[in-house]
Amino acid sequence: MTAGMSHTRKRYSPLRLSVRLLGTMAVTAAWSVAFAGVAPSAVADDVQSKQWYLELMHADEMWKTTTGEGIKVAVIDTGVNSSTASLKGQVVKGLDATGAKGDETDDYNGHGTTMAELIAGTGQGGGLKGLAPGAKIIPMRVADGDWQTKESLNSLDTVDAIRAAADSDAKIISMSFGNDFKLDKEIEAVKYAQSKGKLFFAAVGNKAEEGAKPAYPAAYPEVVGVAATDRDGKASDYSQHGDFVDIAGPGDDLPRWCDEKFERYCQADGGTSAATAITSAAAALIWSAHPKWTANQVLNVLFDTAGRGDWEKGTLNDYLGHGVIRPAVNILKGTGDPGDPDISPLTNEKTAGSTASPAASASASSQPGKKDKADDAAMAGSSTEKDDDSQLGLILGGVAVLLVLGGAAFVFVRKRRTA
Repeated sequence: MTAGMSHTRKRYSPLRLSVRLLGTMAVTAAWSVAFAGVAPSAVADDVQSKQWYLELMHADEMWKTTTGEGIKVAVIDTGVNSSTASLKGQVVKGLDATGAKGDETDDYNGHGTTMAELIAGTGQGGGLKGLAPGAKIIPMRVADGDWQTKESLNSLDTVDAIRAAADSDAKIISMSFGNDFKLDKEIEAVKYAQSKGKLFFAAVGNKAEEGAKPAYPAAYPEVVGVAATDRDGKASDYSQHGDFVDIAGPGDDLPRWCDEKFERYCQADGGTSAATAITSAAAALIWSAHPKWTANQVLNVLFDTAGRGDWEKGTLNDYLGHGVIRPAVNILKGTGDPGDPDISPLTNEKTAGSTASPAASASASSQPGKKDKADDAAMAGSSTEKDDDSQLGLILGGVAVLLVLGGAAFVFVRKRRTA
């Protein structure tokens, strides 16, 4: 597709669509509704207790060392409501790239606000608690597919949002949005963001049933593609898989704002949207703890400390990439090789705008880049490494499981990703 395409293009926000209400009693039934469809009627109760990954990640202990202070995250999404109890004081000036009424703090369906709270929510008022509650949010509002059909909007809103994020003082870009196609101007914007030293995370999408289809911007070489996992650290059944997956984060069974009214939370599979937000927050914690590091070094450590199955460190699989995020391995144990400050672990190439102070430099990383990825077994699950405290990982006793097809282990060869 070319840059001049119409705003009716297919775009998704990768929030999982299976929803359960959080009421005063435990709810066990689930049913599928459209994200922007029927509004639930129950009031959320004890939302933070539903954020199961916080305890598994030892968030309380990490927060004694760092809460992500000093780090700003640009959230490219449906807007961020800065008035929720959990986000008061957490949101700074951003950009509305849609051209519609309102501004970047007018969230038209609750998705962007949920992502912002998962990153930097304070948890005040019983709201969602972000993994990096000391970080700040820079909202960049873009339009999802549904809204595009109702409004006359800027067809290049994501391009404008990425460039604005690149020009901002955000260190991290988090984008829980995607398209099924490449866009020349978007490729240019992504490369521009990398040249400005940004660390860019994007959701790989929730349409695994359609096969190993890439989603963009997650599939661009300069972007970290984030997949979703369940409570056991296994790849979620809906999470898209392929050579565009770089890392994975928790996505199943998480609360979100039900709609744009911001009256209650619903229980849902947050999907690769939530996984991307939480992974961005993990990066914020590491960067805050190591402020002299470059984006390359922060990402190297995320990869190096990820929980993986039986496959060799430094190799990837099509479901979890390098593995499941475990920021506590670095924050609490001090492990993880930051590698060369100027070499991207995604491409193994030198990046512009990434020069670090000499103190931030370390030995070159052995991580394979997206242009040099190893062959791998298609793993459908992950386990923590034997020499690590199992409580520091998402998986407690999880077992790596080979995808079985026709009774035999099916091996994928990872393809090179090109822009």
